[in-house]
Amino acid sequence: MRTVGLFEAKQKLSELVDRAGKGERIGITRRGKLAAVIVPVQPERSLRESFDELAKVRKKVRLPRGLTVKSMIEDGRV
Repeated sequence: MRTVGLFEAKQKLSELVDRAGKGERIGITRRGKLAAVIVPVQPERSLRESFDELAKVRKKVRLPRGLTVKSMIEDGRV
């Protein structure tokens, strides 16, 4: 990750945003310490993709026999 000072970032913001849009991560420092990071935008997922991902996770997680999410909520575990 390349870093630039805050003053330089102000002067070259358009260039830095273009570079981030191409996949580069750019750190912005203030007084020598990392203050922020410009990162590429993650592509948005459709609602269907989100539910599909959730279904994959749910398949991996198995509750012990006889234990339900409802019973865990009632017991104050969740």
